Amino acid sequence: MDEIAALLEPQIPGLRRYAWALLRDDEAADDLVQDTLERAIRHWSQRRRDGDLKAWLFTIQRNLFLNGLRKRRTHGVQVGVEVLDDVSASVDTPESHAGLRDILAGLDALPEEQRSVLLLIGVEDLSYEQAAQALDIPLGTVMSRLSRARGRLREFMENGRNAVLRRVK
Repeated sequence: MDEIAALLEPQIPGLRRYAWALLRDDEAADDLVQDTLERAIRHWSQRRRDGDLKAWLFTIQRNLFLNGLRKRRTHGVQVGVEVLDDVSASVDTPESHAGLRDILAGLDALPEEQRSVLLLIGVEDLSYEQAAQALDIPLGTVMSRLSRARGRLREFMENGRNAVLRRVK
């Protein structure tokens, strides 16, 4: 078990970043990472020894994320009454964090397939081959989706920036 922990521990920050980028919720991201690690440990014997551990973990995490999306679409989001206690008015000004909000909104506007490729390669620094393995798609599809995602995000940022910075008299 110590050997498994030693291999998994360095992967946790990357899994956490990817989970947060997908979910935008700290608690949900932590839960997704924990579920990913639990499933990886439970199925450790099924892992290919010559395979890429990082790609395998991101595959597990993405599949868990997609399963959760399907479940929420079917059953809706379940929340308890205690969630109402956490609702508070935002104290941020509309101008604060505008760039980050624009990028996150641009990512949200991307189809999930393009967003996943962009996050795995651009944020998590997976190679094209690792991303193809993690997403279980051909290498050419990874490159195509990445190109389209970058183009759409660039277009979103340019159009969004022009809309935000228009002059009002």
